[in-house]
Amino acid sequence: MTVVNASGKDRLGSAQSALNVSFAEALRCVQLYFALCTKQIFSAYKKAPKAAKQAVQRQIPILIRTIRSSPELLCIISNPPEGSENLLMQVLQILTDGTCAPPELITTVKRLYETKLKDAGVLIPILSSLTKDEVLPIFPKLVDLPLEKFQAALARILQGSAHTGPSLTPAEVLIAIHGIDPERDGIQLKKITDACSTCFEQRAVFTQPVLAKVLNQLVEQTPLPLLFMRTVIQAIGAFPALVDFVMEILSRLVNKQIWRLPKLWVGFLKCAYQTKPHSFHVLLQLPAAQLENAFNKNPALRVPLVAHASQPNIRSSLPRSTLVVLGLVQDAQPANSAPQIPPLTDVGSSGQIATETQASESAVLS
Repeated sequence: MTVVNASGKDRLGSAQSALNVSFAEALRCVQLYFALCTKQIFSAYKKAPKAAKQAVQRQIPILIRTIRSSPELLCIISNPPEGSENLLMQVLQILTDGTCAPPELITTVKRLYETKLKDAGVLIPILSSLTKDEVLPIFPKLVDLPLEKFQAALARILQGSAHTGPSLTPAEVLIAIHGIDPERDGIQLKKITDACSTCFEQRAVFTQPVLAKVLNQLVEQTPLPLLFMRTVIQAIGAFPALVDFVMEILSRLVNKQIWRLPKLWVGFLKCAYQTKPHSFHVLLQLPAAQLENAFNKNPALRVPLVAHASQPNIRSSLPRSTLVVLGLVQDAQPANSAPQIPPLTDVGSSGQIATETQASESAVLS
């Protein structure tokens, strides 16, 4: 009796095992069928009428969530039919929505970008899974995308993954933007300024401490970034409480002989004018020749600055050459021996060389 029961159990176990294998095989066949359907959908997408494309876009999430990153789907992603780029982006969004992209998908998408689809937009869905070292080399290409795509890329970069945190911190994002050179990287200046403005719109992320950290690092770069003064002006516009910190930045720029960088010099004077009277003590640090140049470029500075400098405790601390420019003492030298402003393209004592670009001064500061 015991033998019979054991034999019955064996047969039952064998039947159950066969059922499990059968289910696994069935599931595999269904997934393969779905993958083949997906391939057909991709192939037909380009020539499909608008209504058909809309229907596909509505129903494809169900199919993709079923097969996930199967080998068959990865094969389709690695070589998408021409004209199916929009559908590909939707599929990638579905595969990465609310979850970390699997390593196989990341590898497939990176290879696709490097070898076939030279559109950085295809990388957006996997950006949150990339490291800082992987994001920085492609960052200029992300900035060069249409603004709405850059905004999506920025959101993914700042989101990062639950395991590693953001791909770039907010400070690193702004510093990376300022590291883009329009000529070297082949990116329009407006693209770069729009990227900066996008960051400033997110004040809950790009906070006052973040901006202070960024400015403190950028001011030490040689050469200074082309958009540095524009960012200083934006920062103080967004966070007026930064005014004292910005005055420290301006003083450091005087030590760097900012007047030797024509486009940045214009921005310096604009910032000084917008922050008066806080900036008066900074302007009085300028050499006499540069102070005269500042008055020539922005005559509205003269009257209030002279009034400020006329205070006895301030006047007594100023060199005679500055007092002459302010008109507070008479110039004892003949007119033809007045100090001359050195060429603005000379190399400063800090070793900084003026950065010449195609952008106009108004484009840099607008």
